[in-house]
Amino acid sequence: MFTGIIETLGYIKCIEKEQDNVHFTIDASITHELKVDQSVAHNGVCLTVVSTNDKNYTVTAIKETLEKTNLSDWKEGDFVNLERAMKLGDRLDGHIVQGHVDQIGTCITVQEANGSWYYTFEYDATLNNLTIEKGSITVNGVSLTVVNSKKAEFSVAIIPYTYEHTNFHNFQVGTKVNLEFDVIGKYVAKLHSQKE
Repeated sequence: MFTGIIETLGYIKCIEKEQDNVHFTIDASITHELKVDQSVAHNGVCLTVVSTNDKNYTVTAIKETLEKTNLSDWKEGDFVNLERAMKLGDRLDGHIVQGHVDQIGTCITVQEANGSWYYTFEYDATLNNLTIEKGSITVNGVSLTVVNSKKAEFSVAIIPYTYEHTNFHNFQVGTKVNLEFDVIGKYVAKLHSQKE
């Protein structure tokens, strides 16, 4: 379980393919605090630490994860948003995030707005995911509030701190992102669809 509050950026040092699996070696400031079997969200994708050393650690993505997220687009040298699993009793500063990506979205506009930024994303609405105005959404692991919710698209406003401390500053039109829709909204939508 995560909150969507990014701790740091990680640098992808090495990518190794092994049959259908891909091993990602990440250089990050939190490496010295990690241990094998811990869960870490990478751009919102919950992955298990499989090895560590002084400066970096490795996680493995299976075929299903690669197909449902933007991990297959990652390249050595990319930066990813990192968040360790929350501790019981911590403040929930973002919202409840599972680290289970629902689908990939695409950035369709980036607009600077006097010191902040508005990003608009589109997604495949046939997968029955939805956003609501002022509801929660996770974009590449970042807990955000939806503005301008429409069918198959939504916008988010990014403050300077988030812009500087996440990989949002690398987004441009066409950037593929991982989307995790609000878990409560997903349950409500499922219950509603069963009544019809």
